[in-house]
Amino acid sequence: MNFLSPCPSPNQRFADIKMQSDEELAQEARYRSEAFAELYRRKLNAVYRYHLSRVGNVHDAQDLTAQTFLAAQKAIASFRGQSKFVAWLMGIASRKTIDHFRRQRLTLPLEAANEIADDLMTPEEFAAQQLSLEQVAQALSQLTHDRAEAIALQVFGGLNTTEVAHVMGKSEGAVKMLVCRALKDLRKHLGTTCE
Repeated sequence: MNFLSPCPSPNQRFADIKMQSDEELAQEARYRSEAFAELYRRKLNAVYRYHLSRVGNVHDAQDLTAQTFLAAQKAIASFRGQSKFVAWLMGIASRKTIDHFRRQRLTLPLEAANEIADDLMTPEEFAAQQLSLEQVAQALSQLTHDRAEAIALQVFGGLNTTEVAHVMGKSEGAVKMLVCRALKDLRKHLGTTCE
């Protein structure tokens, strides 16, 4: 270590963290709390939206989100970088949701998902989305677990097909089929057609 070189300022260290990939931050999070804090900041919304879409109420979604990040922080040393960090994290989120349903032994609607608004939406867009989310929430409650899980991970969790396949332990083809069938079921339930 060169003691004559200037120490990076806190602002420079923060800027460096902002420029790192999720996977690099996950490796650093083993020994730097700032790295895990940045991962938390980046992935909080996706994890929360995923949980909210699955459990249907804000309180349980918040609780499961906290449980997910606590479990991730405890297990960060097990992240090997063989998959994307977000897929690893959403795998933890998925297991937390499964545990929740095992304890609850019931399926809840997605009614609360309409509380999530994109900061960039106009009030008219938000109102239209609320109407759509209420209809979609009702329709999602009619899907099988695997189909609802695939849609929730992809739409609310923001994962791509490869990442959903990794989280669910299925092939990409199986995930594509689940999503395709889920969308077909949703269209049927919502009374829309696909052209």
